[in-house]
Amino acid sequence: MLRKKSSIVSLCVLAALAPAVSRAADPPAGSSSSGHGNALTPPTVPESGGMFSRFTAPYRSKYVPPVSLANSTRLESLMRDGSLYLTLQDTIALALENNLDLEIQRYTPEVADTNILRAEAGGFAAPPSVGVTPGPGSVTGGPPSAGLQGLLLAGSTQTGTLIPSLDPAIVGTASWAHQTTPQSSGFITGTTALIQRQDLSSIGVQKYWTTGTQLSLGLSNTSNTNNNSRAQFNPATVSSLSVNFSQHLLQGFGRGVNNRQIRIAKNNREVSDLTFKAQVIATVSAIKNLYWDLVSYQENIKVQQDALAASQHLYDDNKKQVEVGTLAPIEVTRAEAEIAAGQQAVTVAQTQLLQQETILKNALSKNGVVSPALANAHIVPLDRITVPGVEAITPIQDAMAMALSARPELSQFRILIQNQEIAIKGTKNELLPTLDAVASLANNGLAGTPVPLPALCESNPTSATCIPPNAFFVGGYGSVLSQLFARNFPNYSAGFSLNIPIRNRAAQADLINSQLTLRQQQLSVQRMENQVRVEVQNAIIGLQQARAQYQSAVKQRTLQEQTVDAEQKKLALGASTSYNVILTQRDLVTAESNLVTAEGAYAKARVEMDRATGQTLNNNDISLEEAFRGVVSRPPHAIPDVPAAAAPAR
Repeated sequence: MLRKKSSIVSLCVLAALAPAVSRAADPPAGSSSSGHGNALTPPTVPESGGMFSRFTAPYRSKYVPPVSLANSTRLESLMRDGSLYLTLQDTIALALENNLDLEIQRYTPEVADTNILRAEAGGFAAPPSVGVTPGPGSVTGGPPSAGLQGLLLAGSTQTGTLIPSLDPAIVGTASWAHQTTPQSSGFITGTTALIQRQDLSSIGVQKYWTTGTQLSLGLSNTSNTNNNSRAQFNPATVSSLSVNFSQHLLQGFGRGVNNRQIRIAKNNREVSDLTFKAQVIATVSAIKNLYWDLVSYQENIKVQQDALAASQHLYDDNKKQVEVGTLAPIEVTRAEAEIAAGQQAVTVAQTQLLQQETILKNALSKNGVVSPALANAHIVPLDRITVPGVEAITPIQDAMAMALSARPELSQFRILIQNQEIAIKGTKNELLPTLDAVASLANNGLAGTPVPLPALCESNPTSATCIPPNAFFVGGYGSVLSQLFARNFPNYSAGFSLNIPIRNRAAQADLINSQLTLRQQQLSVQRMENQVRVEVQNAIIGLQQARAQYQSAVKQRTLQEQTVDAEQKKLALGASTSYNVILTQRDLVTAESNLVTAEGAYAKARVEMDRATGQTLNNNDISLEEAFRGVVSRPPHAIPDVPAAAAPAR
């Protein structure tokens, strides 16, 4: 019975400690484990555990919602009669809502939140993801730069003083043993074979703090039943209630050392936000380039169709003149050959447009062109490329300063540098000897059932075996508990533990390695800043080149139109030939194509200028919070009441 009571008490202590420990380990309801309270990250939901869910929540898996491949309603609202009407702003909004590269990147902050939770438990903060490698057919995103990859590799290992587990833990053991021990002398036990039944149980709770402190509280019980005729109590229970304390005084001392992984994990959470911002910038820039390419391809179709119409008009005129005998029949053949070449050019331009539409629709839909309605839809861009008469000039130094403060890649570099500096503090602490202060307090108790005195005690009451047991120890497990809490049999101890490694080469190597890595990272940051300055300068030069190319193309087209008009008048007067007219018309088509190309190059140069200076989000009125949610509050533009342009042949 005494053995059962001690085991039952241990189980009761376990049940009492478990809720308290689980509440201490879990953050308060409504709070963020990262400390930011980031409302953008959808929390995982624990699976239902019934009426005991409050106690079992730490031991059940969390439910992570499955991916959603449903497109936003904006896509359907912009379709009419088999055509998809898109302004540039609608195209950007669709990309923010449906682009898969962004959808993939939205999980990165959630992964960073789990790393914070892991670090708060004393685990290693895994390095963040800083880029998305594009999959097959992807047009946005890209792997991180070589310098950023180096920073991640440098932060992927943990050196320095080990961080203990910061979650409280309940530890317990229970064992049952049967032992038979032959005795060389029966004087002590009164038997030649000592048979014992031992029931051991222990329960306790232990906790580490970031100050380098460890505290444990434990209750242990040992119940013994044997055939020892000399024992005064059989069965007997011995219990001990102990408190153990230790404090690191050198190595492992202080919050700055033991919470470094938590701070690194929170920095990595900020890096993940910057990674998402960089992905938004890359996606929007790519989508704008796709849109302007689509506009250019449509304009190119018009150019080629106008050229074909001019060739057809020349063919008709030549045919009439041949019929009346004023022109040689070879001129009709030449005009007919030009028509065939024009038809081929129109077909090529139309297929280019179809390919561009497919690429753009795939980037604006989560399930690509699986839907027949979307696959067969003809995109009608409602915006046209405009080149302002006067270019706003930003001094190059101002543009560079803007880029250095706004580019998310640089902010990522700087935060990862901070992580390395935090990690070095832990590595430096590893150089110190280990000096711990330890203390222990234990209360002991003993109770059992007294063994009846043997019959020989009546004739020889002075025998050692005839001494009656102390009544203080007679009783059940309640007597044991009374002795424990009354502190009848206390034990005290205190002291220090010192460990000084000779030469300390491992810690020296870790510190030197960490400092060398920091120097490499600092140079990587400087290299990235230099690269940003080069990109800004190239973007400014590219914008100037695109503008000059546009102005030259406008002038070239104007002069070529005048040349064609003059050559046609000369042909009407008989002073020229159809061949000369065809040559001038070809030059006009080339000039118009060059103008379309120049307009597209200017639009892309503007996109690159925004990207290089980090102003893509500001200049396109993009809210990063809306981009993270994948829901843009701006309503779609109204579809104009005009017939759609003739779709290219499929």
